[in-house]
Amino acid sequence: MLTLADIFEALTGTRPNAPAPIPAAAIDSRQVQAGGLFIAIPGENVDGHAYVGAAFEKGAKFALIEHEINGDFNVIDLRTATTEDVDGLDAPLCLLVENTISALQKIATFWRNKLDLRVIGITGSVGKSTTKELVAQALGQRYDTLKNPGNLNNEIGLPLTVLHLSEEHECAVLEMGFYVPGEIKFLCDIAQPQIGVITNIGTVHAERAGSQEAIARGKAELVEALPADGVAILNYDDLWVRKMAEHTNARVFFYGLTNDADLWADEIEGLGLDGIRFRLHYRNEVIHLHLPLIGRHSVHTALRATAVALVEGLTWQEIINGLRAGRAQLRLVAARSACGALILDDTYNASPASTLAALSLLEEMSGRKIAVLGDMLELGQYERQGHEMVGLRAAEIADLLVTLGKRAHIIADAARQAGMPAAKIIEFDAHEDVIAWLNVNLTDKDSLLLKGSRGLRMDRIVAALEAEQC
Repeated sequence: MLTLADIFEALTGTRPNAPAPIPAAAIDSRQVQAGGLFIAIPGENVDGHAYVGAAFEKGAKFALIEHEINGDFNVIDLRTATTEDVDGLDAPLCLLVENTISALQKIATFWRNKLDLRVIGITGSVGKSTTKELVAQALGQRYDTLKNPGNLNNEIGLPLTVLHLSEEHECAVLEMGFYVPGEIKFLCDIAQPQIGVITNIGTVHAERAGSQEAIARGKAELVEALPADGVAILNYDDLWVRKMAEHTNARVFFYGLTNDADLWADEIEGLGLDGIRFRLHYRNEVIHLHLPLIGRHSVHTALRATAVALVEGLTWQEIINGLRAGRAQLRLVAARSACGALILDDTYNASPASTLAALSLLEEMSGRKIAVLGDMLELGQYERQGHEMVGLRAAEIADLLVTLGKRAHIIADAARQAGMPAAKIIEFDAHEDVIAWLNVNLTDKDSLLLKGSRGLRMDRIVAALEAEQC
């Protein structure tokens, strides 16, 4: 377990006799654990330094700070401190540093270097979180495995996760987010993964990254960081990802839906909310699987988890048990409206690829199919193309198309161009109007998909439908 001595050594280069254990770290004073470390991060609207006292009251023993704070606290300036300065100081103790985020990252890098474990890094445009969950489920059948909780996948969240590692952990499954070039390389410098998994390359975040090519270059930083004895697990079905084989010194392991891949699947059958059924091929082995993953697109998720498990030496029985251990379906949730309609709640976020996958799931449902689709944000130069693709697919699947937002009008226009009757397309710009329309028109025989970018807060529509009578 991380100790005060480790923090001191990571930030000063010298090691005191300070064995105080630190079980976890947090940047939210409400989430600190007894004996833990609180990192005070100044933000645009809230300065974490204002909550140091609250963190200590919650049980924290130590706090990283970068400027003076109000209160009578023991403070040691790690910019000038010696090992002798630690002697005699009682917790709670504030550790003054130049920059708390930088200090957090240095501590995490130091701590990772001390641990002997396997790290699996996962990135891609769509499917990172679900892949992380399923990989952790599979590896957990044999190894003591840690994963980053929620979406703690950035320059703050990943180091926080690393500080939760202990000497008992054998594997860490770390999702890595990407917004700008160099970010994943930076995360790899901290995590030092031996295995890198790339899901796919889409257009999400193109507004910030610039182009799909720039996104691919950024994601490729993961496979470029792998050691020669590592393994790059790549999606053969995605040409951008397949090309990454040329940019790594690690062994390449392809997965996909063609026998050109090392691990591949066919005879895929979507069973709606009952999961998926397919046939898995690896070398001379054929495995028939029925898994509790929603949607045909989840086959790729299962392939990624299986590939990692095979690389890490798990048996087929362990792999199958892991894949079936629970529902790693974090984003899409099936619920019922107050009047009994089936709601496919996929409102967490949206990109063209994930929306097309969600529409394919709606296709598997019974009854009248209604797609409520909102704006997809941060697509940059791909904004019109992405929304048009979704509109064309919606026209093939949905009996009714409801759109929300100014960009979603492109979806509606594309659906009309594809031949969907104008009377079957309803366009709104306000949540309240969508809710009012659904409350009048929804029946207990309907299957309803709600999908849009997080910024649209389409979860409000779901909450209203569950609460109000149709």
